[in-house]
Amino acid sequence: MNLFSPDDFSRDVTSQNAGKLAEFSDFLSLDIRAGTIIKAEPFPKAHKPSYRLLIDFGEAGRKKSSAQITELYSPEDLTGRQVLAVVNFPPRQIADFISEVLVLGLYTPEGVALIQPDRPVENGAKLG
Repeated sequence: MNLFSPDDFSRDVTSQNAGKLAEFSDFLSLDIRAGTIIKAEPFPKAHKPSYRLLIDFGEAGRKKSSAQITELYSPEDLTGRQVLAVVNFPPRQIADFISEVLVLGLYTPEGVALIQPDRPVENGAKLG
C-alpha cells in the first residue's frame, strides 16, 4: 500500500511558508525542555490576562514564567502538568515580575493550548 501519491512530492513547499525560512541552526540554538508546573497563580498586574508559573526543570532548576493561558486553564488545572518551554531566552520583565522561560502553546479559537509530552518524562528532558 502506498502512503503517498506523486502529487505529495510535486508541491512547492516554499510558497506555503510565509516569510523568511529558518535555518536548521536556528532550531538548534533553542533549548526547549520539559518541566512540571509546581505553582500557578493569577497575575493581575499583567497587561493581558495571565498566570505566574513556577516550573521545575529538574537539574536545570526552577524557573518562573508569565503565560497568557487563562482561557483554557485554571491555576488548579496547571499544577502538576508537564509543559515544554524555551529555557534559553533572556529574562523578560512583565509588570513587576521577571519571566525566565517561554512556555510553548498553540493558538486556537478558544485560547492558547499548551504543548506537552504525550507521556511523563523527566523534568529537564530536552526536545530533540
